[in-house]
Amino acid sequence: MPLSEHEQKLLEQLEKQLHEDDPKFASSMGSDPGRSWSTRHLVIGVLGAVAGILLLLLGVTLQNIVVGVLGFLVMGGGVYYATMRSSTGTSKPGTAGRKPGKQRSSFMSNLEERWDERHRGES
Repeated sequence: MPLSEHEQKLLEQLEKQLHEDDPKFASSMGSDPGRSWSTRHLVIGVLGAVAGILLLLLGVTLQNIVVGVLGFLVMGGGVYYATMRSSTGTSKPGTAGRKPGKQRSSFMSNLEERWDERHRGES
């Protein structure tokens, strides 16, 4: 059931107020146009995971540890590839305040940003 005009206006006002009050939270809750899920990644990753499972089972059946470990690695790589998001933009979000010679994972940089924000808020 579609929203009425009044409900749409209220929703737009709430969204606008959220962006004004806490733009960082609002942008984290919205969809990121630079990063999106890729069907191609999902299909290739699932096929890789299935191939890894088959290799793992083959290694167990043949009692060959090397084939089993290889199957496990292929399976893990397939799952990683399936859950990886493809970037369509040229620059990654969150790299603006970073030193140019220092590459960090986004997980660690997010943790550091949160830590810094907490300490700024306490003082």
